[in-house]
Amino acid sequence: MRDKYLTVSALTNYIKETMERDPHLQEVWIRGEISNFRLHHRGHMYFSLKDDHAKIDCSMFKNYNVRLKFKPEDGMNVLIKGYVSVYPRFGNYQLYVQTMDPDGVGALFVAYEQLKKKLEQAGYFLDEHKRPIPSFPSHVALITSPTSAAVRDMITTIKRRFPIVDITIVPATVQGEEGVPSIVEAINRANTIQGFDTLIVARGGGSIEDLWCFNDERVAQAIFNSSIPIVTGIGHETDSTISDFVADLRAPTPTAAAELVVPNIVDLIEKTYHLETRLIQSMRALVHDKKERYAALTKRLDYFHPEKQLAEKEQMLDHITDSLHRFVTLHLERKTNELHQYETKLALLTPKKKLNDAKDRLERMNKRRDDIVAHIVREKRHSLHRLLDKLTILNPLQTIKRGYAVLYDQDERIIHSVTDVEIGDLVDVKITDGIVKSEVKKVVKTKEEDRM
Repeated sequence: MRDKYLTVSALTNYIKETMERDPHLQEVWIRGEISNFRLHHRGHMYFSLKDDHAKIDCSMFKNYNVRLKFKPEDGMNVLIKGYVSVYPRFGNYQLYVQTMDPDGVGALFVAYEQLKKKLEQAGYFLDEHKRPIPSFPSHVALITSPTSAAVRDMITTIKRRFPIVDITIVPATVQGEEGVPSIVEAINRANTIQGFDTLIVARGGGSIEDLWCFNDERVAQAIFNSSIPIVTGIGHETDSTISDFVADLRAPTPTAAAELVVPNIVDLIEKTYHLETRLIQSMRALVHDKKERYAALTKRLDYFHPEKQLAEKEQMLDHITDSLHRFVTLHLERKTNELHQYETKLALLTPKKKLNDAKDRLERMNKRRDDIVAHIVREKRHSLHRLLDKLTILNPLQTIKRGYAVLYDQDERIIHSVTDVEIGDLVDVKITDGIVKSEVKKVVKTKEEDRM
């Protein structure tokens, strides 16, 4: 009974062999979207291929994916050819991919766009990395196929435009599998040779496959790292390669590259002739201006001749001498007058005169003092008389002499009103010849109108 049971390995191997014998599973053409893409460090690719309703695991080994012209990415729609089998270790079936192409666009176009984006982000296309092309090169190197029509056109164009320049052909294979290492090696070799001013990397027209070696990252890096300025002339005017974007200058064709690298000697001769003509005219104008300047300086020299200058200085000296004499005379007169004034002031300021003036002032001050003192005495005496008169009038004794009496309480305070005393109080009545001691028996207060 136990012989009926299979091992997991036996069942898995049976399923694997069954799938591998099915011709429909050994050549599968399938389209889908890449997800969970992973590139193993050994070069194998692992990912899933899915649509809206299903998903299948895929493997693409290095011996197949090295021929890809683009790099697969998550979300990319692809067309795949392969075969279905089982991976025994995990017991799951998967698609083993043999070929892969982008779904909707060509693989070369996808690879081109991917590399262009990568190098652009790395700064390979920035103007700050572009080297200036020499205006008058002495030695130009042509990196191209030595047997192509393009190299003959470039040599003819350069020699016609600028025959004094030296030309060296650095041979390179410019298409096919050997194109990339050949172009890279030629660029590096040209950089090791002394004396090149400019490099032209060129190739005539062809299909995108023929030009594809110029879209390789290794060629782009060689151009970018070149210490010599590089001009590219690859394909026709409508062709654009990655090398064109990295180069210091891009020309639409090899012949156009040759025209950009060297100047036209005919134009230079004509320009030199015009410059010579302008130089002659400028020199003539300069000589004319210098002659006029010389004539003007000569006239000025005559005007400023030393004898004329000396005569003018002599005359100026006479005027200055006369002015000085007049100034001294006037100054002496002014100082003499000031001396007389000082003598007069000094006579007025002698000690004797000051003493007499001081005595006079003292006498006037003494007389003024006496007058002021006498006036003050008179004023004070008059004021005293007025006060004596008032005192006499206000003296109670004078009132008493006229028959009146003054009442005092026991504290010797004058009693002014009946309200100041009460019945039984003792009072002193002061009269002319003495004091009467009295006791209040009755108090009668008069009416207001009676007092009036």
